[in-house]
Amino acid sequence: MTERGGDMFGHWLALYTFAQFRKRADDPSNDAFFSNEPAVWAAMERAEGFIARSGYEDEPGTRSWGEQVFPKYWIDNGDGWAPSTISLWQDLDGALAAVYRGTHAEILRLGHLFVKDAEDYPAYALWWVPENHQPDWAEAVERHELLGDNGPSPDAFTFKVAFDPRGRELIVDGARSKEIAERNRLRADLPKAVQ
Repeated sequence: MTERGGDMFGHWLALYTFAQFRKRADDPSNDAFFSNEPAVWAAMERAEGFIARSGYEDEPGTRSWGEQVFPKYWIDNGDGWAPSTISLWQDLDGALAAVYRGTHAEILRLGHLFVKDAEDYPAYALWWVPENHQPDWAEAVERHELLGDNGPSPDAFTFKVAFDPRGRELIVDGARSKEIAERNRLRADLPKAVQ
């Protein structure tokens, strides 16, 4: 299952993201999202600290981790779909570098495409899983809703209010995350055979 090893006290960091398009997924206004998506996934999969990710049932390639479901915050805009992901990481610093300081940041700049309900639900949830555990979509949605309903806790948290696998508060190392992001950028510039 894994492409890279690593752990924090025998755990991996799970990351679930969720958003909703303002218009149907097939609306031309969303073309920039879909045209950037392959490059974003390629960069994420090469990023330092990346372990694995779920694919989607209706797409070739990476296998889906169970039947894709959506959180209670989801409002179907007529296409039966919403942009969401599940991925596994070695640690918080690597995940932060990939999500906010790498190619994925380009997608975040397309915020105008998405419904803005930040007060009603979180954009993502983080939680620790035992090493070699692959969370399915239902588990990811459960953690997302737990964070949205109760705020950050050791069971579901954010980069700003984080916990280690033992439930102790943990502060993301911003300087280390920037260093990782720079190494990721350099790695992205190398031919794949050299990586």
